[in-house]
Amino acid sequence: MVLILALLVVLLGVSGFFGLKLYSEAKQVKAHEEQAMQLLGGVTDLSNLDNLDTVSQQISQAKTETSAANEIAHGTLWNIASKAPVYGDDITTVQGMTSVVDSLVSDSVPQFMDVLSTLKSTQLSSGDGQLNLRPILEAQKNIATANQSLQQQVQKYQQLPKAHIGMVKNAYATGNTQLTKMADKVNQLSGTFQILPDFLGSDQPRTYALMAMTTSEERSSGGLIGSVGVVTTDNGKINIGDFRSNGEYVNYGAGDPTDDERRIFNQWGPLQMSFDLRDLAVYPDTSRSAEGMRAIWQRTPWGSGTQLDGVLMVDPVFLQELVKINGNITLSDGRVLTGDNTAKFLLNKVYVDYPIAETDAYFAQVAEQTVGSMFSNLDLTKLTKVAQAMGSMSEGRHFSMYAFDETVEKSISDAGFTAQTPNSEENPQVGVYVTEQNASKMGWYIHRTSKITRSDCNSDGSQTYHVEYTMTNTLTAEEIASLPDYIIGVNQANQPKTYGIEKTLIYAPAGGSLTNLNTSGATVTGSRQETMNGKTVYASIAKIAPGESVTYSFDVTTSTKAVSDLTIDQTPMGWTDPGVITDTAVCSINK
Repeated sequence: MVLILALLVVLLGVSGFFGLKLYSEAKQVKAHEEQAMQLLGGVTDLSNLDNLDTVSQQISQAKTETSAANEIAHGTLWNIASKAPVYGDDITTVQGMTSVVDSLVSDSVPQFMDVLSTLKSTQLSSGDGQLNLRPILEAQKNIATANQSLQQQVQKYQQLPKAHIGMVKNAYATGNTQLTKMADKVNQLSGTFQILPDFLGSDQPRTYALMAMTTSEERSSGGLIGSVGVVTTDNGKINIGDFRSNGEYVNYGAGDPTDDERRIFNQWGPLQMSFDLRDLAVYPDTSRSAEGMRAIWQRTPWGSGTQLDGVLMVDPVFLQELVKINGNITLSDGRVLTGDNTAKFLLNKVYVDYPIAETDAYFAQVAEQTVGSMFSNLDLTKLTKVAQAMGSMSEGRHFSMYAFDETVEKSISDAGFTAQTPNSEENPQVGVYVTEQNASKMGWYIHRTSKITRSDCNSDGSQTYHVEYTMTNTLTAEEIASLPDYIIGVNQANQPKTYGIEKTLIYAPAGGSLTNLNTSGATVTGSRQETMNGKTVYASIAKIAPGESVTYSFDVTTSTKAVSDLTIDQTPMGWTDPGVITDTAVCSINK
């Protein structure tokens, strides 16, 4: 980790006996830290928890290594060297790295492992597909405490002084990657623990609308709603049934859009959103989709007498992740779906291989089998996999949930399970949301990629980035000749078949700004600055022919409160890879 300290010996003007001593100790620190990180590998891999005892032993061994490294790095000679101008920061950074890792191994990680060990020895399934909620309730506080401690240590690591020398920077970056991976996985598990009891009806039965989205026909939050199932939970048991197609809901009206939403999505075409069930995902905020769903639900004969407690919004990528966890499923006609082909089938193949009238029924079959078995036959390994799936899928907007009970929703939102437009100044995001204006399933062929390049770390604590966001129509001539109109587009005015016509909404980070917005490539029309529900949004329509691309480029400055790198929140695609490349090499936000 600290090979560069040989160079530091020279740069700091340390010579003779003391220079050799510093160099020798640097090699010792490096050896101890490398051994410790190797031993901690089991904590970052939570895919198999059968070896918890072995991992606990490795953590104990790692403690010996980190303690030795931390003691050496905080010796008198190192403390003196850390006071040197400029390059003393590199010494301080190394000292901080050893201190953080030692604290993690001494406190945060053992707390987390204790929770896992307790849960492993507990019966989590009560039989008949029911989850035993008592151990989850008892573990909530402990895992939240362990998670908070771990997150604080990682944040402390990220706020270490900026290193000046390449190898120290590289060592810092490598450690940051490993610690962030660990922190993300623990945070996902902790978040799931906080929301599961309420979601699964620990205190009272709950009823949710399971809204199945097809991202082949993009809407801001995902895609057109094809069908809705009713999810009921009671004391750890989950049941799914009564799937109804969107056609059964259409006669019960729209989801009460605001004036801003009506102006942007309905009055401004070319495809005018109806705001009935099919278009409820057109809202970038899950809260608005949920409110629209409840308004329609209350008008239906099957919903008017039942309180709706919240919604779950899922797309085929999330269902595919559940298939990976639960095992392959067999459809009514014998077709087998796996953890690799489920998303493609539901987003594309089903429209090729089956009559259109049957497609929603197949989606319902998959959703009912996968979501219904999320918490059946549960052990710690499966619970961990489900938690990680919920966390990672929420980050990509493949899964989102909302509860109308404010206390319950706070836990859900805090855990990151409610998708919303950029709202955190500390963790800045650009929001890019697209709605297909061609009546088609062209979303499968519109691939989106982006590059975020940090250009400056400003003296006031904000950062400036250049963002390039590209959409490409990948449809080939061979596909055009073979695909049905239902996929490539039906005949409507100003909506040529095979084109992606993308109404694009771009949001600046909370507390930040967006400037110098330009486009290149395919035709972009209707560019305008709008306000939607109190937030500024930059809107336009891109018309992308097969083989064409369009790139939106702009500069972003974050809030002065930002503590993490800029990310992109976007409408999900039909796969897990968000297509984002980030280059932050020009400067570091760690102080």
